[in-house]
Amino acid sequence: MLSKLVEELQDSGTIKVSTRVKQMAQKGIKVLGFGMGEPDFDTPQYIKQAAIMAIEEGFTKYTPTTGTPELREAICDKLWKDNHLKYSPTQIIVSAGAKQAIHNIILVLCEKGQEVIMPSPYWVSYPEQVRLAGATPVLAPTSDESGFKLTPDELDKAITPRSRVLILNSPCNPTGTVYTEIEFKELVALAVERGLFVISDEVYEKITYHGMRHHSPAALAQEFYPKVITVNGFSKSYAMTGWRLGYAAGPEIIIRAATKVQDHTTSCPNSIAQRAGLAALRGDQGFIDQMLKEYDKRRLYIVERLSKIPGITCRLPGGAFYVFPKVSGLYSRKIAGKEIKNSFELVDLLIEGAGVAFVPGDCFGDDNHVRISFSTDMATIEEGMDRLEKFLTKDL
Repeated sequence: MLSKLVEELQDSGTIKVSTRVKQMAQKGIKVLGFGMGEPDFDTPQYIKQAAIMAIEEGFTKYTPTTGTPELREAICDKLWKDNHLKYSPTQIIVSAGAKQAIHNIILVLCEKGQEVIMPSPYWVSYPEQVRLAGATPVLAPTSDESGFKLTPDELDKAITPRSRVLILNSPCNPTGTVYTEIEFKELVALAVERGLFVISDEVYEKITYHGMRHHSPAALAQEFYPKVITVNGFSKSYAMTGWRLGYAAGPEIIIRAATKVQDHTTSCPNSIAQRAGLAALRGDQGFIDQMLKEYDKRRLYIVERLSKIPGITCRLPGGAFYVFPKVSGLYSRKIAGKEIKNSFELVDLLIEGAGVAFVPGDCFGDDNHVRISFSTDMATIEEGMDRLEKFLTKDL
């Protein structure tokens, strides 16, 4: 009855866990949710005020498909100032979130018979967006030992005559991995040499810790610039997840093609959100530093707590607001009378027994781990770690 393509798509693991937590809350069951990648901070007041003014001024009509000229100009200024990338407004498309921007680019570049390479673990939507384009996702595995970083050797093994695109995400969701400038240069040089385009998902660029620094691949070498499409958004840096505003920057021919796709899907992004995004880029950036300080406290605390629980090991993430602890040490062990074999079973048991909700690592391509977001207040994190530790150690 439904198309084969849709039937083969996987549900979003993050949204599935979040929905379950909300449903349980409606039944009066309190589960602490650590699933969604959403800042718990409110959108800064000056950004909200810009949206209110847009409504009051009647700025509620269609805008150009690619976004308002003012916003695209501000994005160009931001990319030059922050990323050393020189773009003109005709090389920018503003979309309904970075997710749509990535999907537009995949649809433009890929078709049936072609392959898109992505490091694994990966963000849950990458493979499904590739499948929606009729192409094939190719997973290039990484590990704890490598810091979850794709190496040139692993990339070389993944490349075939059908390879079309490499997706890179730094800082990374779900692992928090941040690539160095040298690491990116080696990967992108190989990809470009072999004729691949690169989609650089930079939505967590502002969220890095203790000397870690984000690098934009398109800025690292002249020959990279025409082969890299840079994607970013407002959700993570400005706590604007519900505003649904993101953008892509790249070669004009690709952006024009992405505009055709967007013409026939969502048309323009939300006009009011665009005014808010303009204010975000032009306004005081001090809010970001305040968020970072709080995230850093949570990051250090949650890794320390997790590392003390038998059967769990956890790397300290260099960016984003997730930890990706290895939990396979809990498998094949009875917990509350049940033997756990995989990340789905573990997450299920923790929701029901401990009242804490994580996302199974299998959703990101790594069944030995789970993803835990620390984009929630410290009191919730402390209570969640107390619940987790008590539940997992009561039979020891």
